[in-house]
Amino acid sequence: MAHDIEYEIVGDDMQAVVVELDPGEAVQAEAGAMLYMEDGIQMDTGTGGGVFSGLKRAFSGESFFITNFAQKGNGKGHVAFSAPYPGRIIPVDLSQFGGTLLCQKDAFLCAAKGTEISVAFTKKLGAGLFGGEGFILQKLQGDGLVFTHAGGTVISKDLQPGETLRVDTGCLVAFQESVDYDIQFVGGFKNALFGGEGLFLATMSGPGRVYLQTLPFSRLADRMSAAVGRNRGEHKGAGGLGGSILKNIVSGN
Repeated sequence: MAHDIEYEIVGDDMQAVVVELDPGEAVQAEAGAMLYMEDGIQMDTGTGGGVFSGLKRAFSGESFFITNFAQKGNGKGHVAFSAPYPGRIIPVDLSQFGGTLLCQKDAFLCAAKGTEISVAFTKKLGAGLFGGEGFILQKLQGDGLVFTHAGGTVISKDLQPGETLRVDTGCLVAFQESVDYDIQFVGGFKNALFGGEGLFLATMSGPGRVYLQTLPFSRLADRMSAAVGRNRGEHKGAGGLGGSILKNIVSGN
């Protein structure tokens, strides 16, 4: 049974979650997520279920270690965890989600002590071969609070039985286990070559809730990389033009 914790989410574009712990209560988080902790909070880093559990997380691209933060002092203590890039923190009560939440491998931030954090592979052949970001998922199981992070703005969709939603694989943050998840080809020669959305989309079929993000980190990184490349070209071009003008002035032309 997960520990019963209180929390407050602070900030706007760069959010953090402040968790309040009573004596004996604890929260677990990915290594490196902690922002601050008050006196009385004790930090203990481990594999979170043995070496095999750590290896599975490492294989999925996550940290090998999970860090526990427990209140060992008198009275209440606070520990805060910050989001890694601009966006929103999503609190989810697993007891209201059938006990399981599946999320992208980089979405998990922290959870109440007692939550089982493991790796889930998509069952569909299409998702396995072409899923990209959505192929390896994290499975959060328990009956307490978990916190995931999304880039940009969060959009939640409650799908009815049989209702289908097709989304960019990078825009998918998390979803209930009851939602059927698969990868499908976009279709159409022009769409595939010139659509700019990738060859495959994630198909989500209800019932259940789906969380989407408007700014996946991979998309943000691509834009920044492209901008850096353009700026370098502009600087070189400006430098070349300036150099030519200076050369002409010096030579008297």
